[in-house]
Order: sequence, then C-alpha cells, then structure tokens
Amino acid sequence: MAAMENDFENAIISLYGTVPDSIVDGPGLRYAVFVQGCSHGCPGCHNPESQPAEGGTETTLAALLADIRANGLVHDVTLSGGEPFEQPKACAALAAELKRNGYGIWCYTGYLYDDLAGHAEAARTQQAQREEAGLTGNALTEGIADDLAVGDLLDSIDVLVDGPFVESRKSLELKWCGSSNQRLIDVPATRRTGSVVEWQPTSFSLEKPSNW
Repeated sequence: MAAMENDFENAIISLYGTVPDSIVDGPGLRYAVFVQGCSHGCPGCHNPESQPAEGGTETTLAALLADIRANGLVHDVTLSGGEPFEQPKACAALAAELKRNGYGIWCYTGYLYDDLAGHAEAARTQQAQREEAGLTGNALTEGIADDLAVGDLLDSIDVLVDGPFVESRKSLELKWCGSSNQRLIDVPATRRTGSVVEWQPTSFSLEKPSNW
C-alpha cells in the first residue's frame, strides 16, 4: 500500500491548464483538467495549443488532486484536453483517486468508446493469459500497459463524450459537445448492458403539495 501511495505521489501528468469553476464542461460547477497532447488534430479545435505533446506544464498527480480537493465548491471533475487517453496511466490513476474521494467524472475524447473498450478488453485478456502462463514477473509491453490503463480509466468515468470534433457538424445548439457526431455515453450503464447507452440528464418535476 505504501508503495502504491508513493507511486501516486510521484506520478507526473502534463497539463495544458485547469479551470476550477467550469460550467461548460458538463452539468453543474466542475473542475476541468485539460491535459497536454492530442494526436487527432481536428480542424477547428477550440484548444489547438493543447495538441503538441510538448509544451505543457508538468505537475504531480498529488499536487493536482490537492488543488481539486482544496476547492470546496466542486464535487465533479471533467478530464479534457488535449486527449486524456493519450496519458492513460496518469489520467486513470487520477480518476480512480477522485472516485475514491466521491467525485463524479466526465471525460472528453476524440476516440470512439467502442475502440477504447475493445483495446482495453483485449489487453485484459492478454494479461489474464499471461497470469495463467505464470508470466507475471515479466515486464508488460508499453502497448499492453497503456491499454490496461485505458480500461482502468473507463472504470472510473461516469460520462464519456466520445468522437472527434467535426467542423462541418458543429452546432451551437448542442449541449456539452461540439459536433453532432459526438455522443454523451453513460459508461456504467453501457458496460452493464454491453451496448452503448447515451447519458440523459436527470429530470425532475415539482408538484404542488396536496394540502396547498
């Protein structure tokens, strides 16, 4: 346990920036984390400076978590970028720790959920086969390790906004996404059912008490 905590304390994430009081990256008041680096290169990207892998600000996960927790007004965090799934190990560790602290997690990605889930499942199958063969002492390849982290990150996400930004499908009428090809996916429900379930905002109605 001490070793795991030390790994988290020293783990590094490269950031484009943070917004401690965002109201546009998901419902309610949220802490938005924008990672540095994105290979999609979508024309019309609203954060083009976040695309190069270099140029970000490196910080420890412990320092970032402390800043989020110090903000007593937010109980939800959004991971965006940049591309969170191109820093899967750091983002997975951060998201898992946030979930343990009771935060809700949204994440934006230019990848499709189906592809991410497929890579994660394949990596977990390979890992299980390695364990059955007694190969646990051998180092994982970087690709398998990253895909395992992709699965770990998905495990902690409540809502995933997936798909690249397509400028020709941009609409200012859309809420919490930039183009109409992007989906707001309820990740826990999707993983339970085995097919994509789109997230729906909580609806409520106010009824007049009967004694009024």
